[in-house]
Amino acid sequence: MSSLFLMITITDRRSTDGFLQLYKSHGVTVSMRTVGSGTAVQETLSTLGLEKTEKAVLLAVVTAESWQKIQKDLRRKMQIDVPGTGIAFIVPLSSIGGKRALMFLTEHQPLTWKEESTLKDTRYELLLVVANQGYTGSIMDAARTAGAGGGTVIHAKGTGMEGAAAFLGVELVNEKELVLIVSRTSQKNTIMKAIMEGANPKAGAIVFSLPVTDTAGLRLMEEDETQPEAAL
Repeated sequence: MSSLFLMITITDRRSTDGFLQLYKSHGVTVSMRTVGSGTAVQETLSTLGLEKTEKAVLLAVVTAESWQKIQKDLRRKMQIDVPGTGIAFIVPLSSIGGKRALMFLTEHQPLTWKEESTLKDTRYELLLVVANQGYTGSIMDAARTAGAGGGTVIHAKGTGMEGAAAFLGVELVNEKELVLIVSRTSQKNTIMKAIMEGANPKAGAIVFSLPVTDTAGLRLMEEDETQPEAAL
């Protein structure tokens, strides 16, 4: 399904609501947000017109058609090309775990079905699990049954989760945890299925994968194909 992407937006926290309203106008109602801070040196900050303020990081699944329209409005309405406003970019998704999760994430967006990502020959995949806060242990226990060794947890806040019950049969609270797991492509589907079927249902877990086109620090995994998955 190469027409699906993970849209990542980084902007000043004070501008968060404006970006969310823009995305909602294009049918992108489900997203996750967390906070971050810049690491650029002062010379770079001055050149780009940026300030050392807290940043908002927004994550949302978008279709190719939605992105084309959003990109135009980011430039026209949010003036994202003006230094200091922020940046937005998309990363191709290679799969989403379950039709219900797919329909939930793209409920108000046009979706054209295609074959899986043309990057499907990559050796590794990044699995991103979105879940209610407090269920990381259950998710990782399920993932380990399929060979995953560890993951990285990021705390975030969800928006547009009100309609989750109709699609997923579970209420999704605003407080979220994002679990990132690097997996061999050959084991991706097994791990995703294990999480979908084995994690605590109250976690409301949504899992999708992104192709990893290059790596560093995974030498042991490359040398020993029996080694468990690496923690990101």
